[in-house]
Amino acid sequence: LAETSLLNKLIRTSLVESSHHVEILQQDPSSPLFSIKTFEELPLKKELLQGIYLMGFNRPSKIQETALPIMLAYPPQNLIAQSQSGTGKTAAFVLAMLSRVNAAEKHPQCLCLAPTYELALQIGHVIENIGQFCADIKVTYAVRGNQVPQGSALEEQIVIGTPGTMLDWCFKRRAIDVKKITMFVLDEADIMIDTQGLSCQSIRIQRALPKSCQMLLFSATFKETVRAFAVQIVSNPIVIKLREEELTLSNIRQYYFVCRSREEKYRALCNIYGSITIGQAMIFCQVKQLSGEIHAFAVAILTAELTVAQRANVIQRFRDGKEKVLIATNVCARGIDVQQVTIVVNFNLPTDQKCRPDFETYLHRIGRTGRFGKRGIAFSMVERQNMRLVQIIEEHFQTKIKQLDPDDMDELERL
Repeated sequence: LAETSLLNKLIRTSLVESSHHVEILQQDPSSPLFSIKTFEELPLKKELLQGIYLMGFNRPSKIQETALPIMLAYPPQNLIAQSQSGTGKTAAFVLAMLSRVNAAEKHPQCLCLAPTYELALQIGHVIENIGQFCADIKVTYAVRGNQVPQGSALEEQIVIGTPGTMLDWCFKRRAIDVKKITMFVLDEADIMIDTQGLSCQSIRIQRALPKSCQMLLFSATFKETVRAFAVQIVSNPIVIKLREEELTLSNIRQYYFVCRSREEKYRALCNIYGSITIGQAMIFCQVKQLSGEIHAFAVAILTAELTVAQRANVIQRFRDGKEKVLIATNVCARGIDVQQVTIVVNFNLPTDQKCRPDFETYLHRIGRTGRFGKRGIAFSMVERQNMRLVQIIEEHFQTKIKQLDPDDMDELERL
């Protein structure tokens, strides 16, 4: 989850525009809320406006329109903001942190927690870019490899880090005076609570902060687990939600082939590629399954063995059209949008440990095509003994998956 989030941060070249409205769930009905349409309407220093425009933000995104007035309000308000990756959440809370700190005071004032080292560095990169004209505001990183001597006091106003190292700096090294923290940001809360230990560490840090400290919690999802976690972290919050574009099967035509062997699956794959006018295609499988045959296509390969930076490079090359086919394991099943993908192929139907259909993975895999209301096609290769899986998937999604003959070129061409 954390790596998927980082990949999205690395490869987003523009904001995701959502057609959905922002929902506001407000605890305090007397609290004023308003929405802004330009950054000039906010109480931002001119140095921050320079930074935000240099970053390419010409106007606030939907989540920024609503979140920024709340985050910058006085007296400070606690906030839980849910919005999918790529909608401008990071820039929003970075602006809030840079606005709240007092540059004249040389001690930590804002703490920001992220689930991984790489995500912390990525957030810091945004701070350094937006805050490049704020010469007196400094950032440091509470991450593995960064050492602070016992009892030494930090002078940087913003500290970004992972929960374990931040905990060490606050309580063991005592490099941060937690009573002087005025803003606490928890990024990727949905990942935090799904990763063992992180939620306990985050809550321990938060509970040591003064009651006047502003709490900002950001999450890509707002499941019940996130809601329960948020209650422990944030008191009397305003909650704003920007619903993720719903994955739908209505604009995706689904087909399956019954294949007796791996060779037959590969032949069907060649027929698909040769018969249909393809924008770009994604093939989901255990990558080793295709190790001997993949050179037949101009392909990119995405596996868990690659570093995050290597994966980001693979996805960017695919997005730029330098390869027409992306072969991927489940590492790429969700969250990465390449609009020109028109075909998804399941080399195997996704199943759980008990060999039952994994409905969520199936939905997210085929959802890589048919993005933003466009039409797409999904093919699944099915062994004869697994025919029952197709029926179960049809029943679950109340949909129809049509059987095709893997060698019927005419039928494929008609698609």
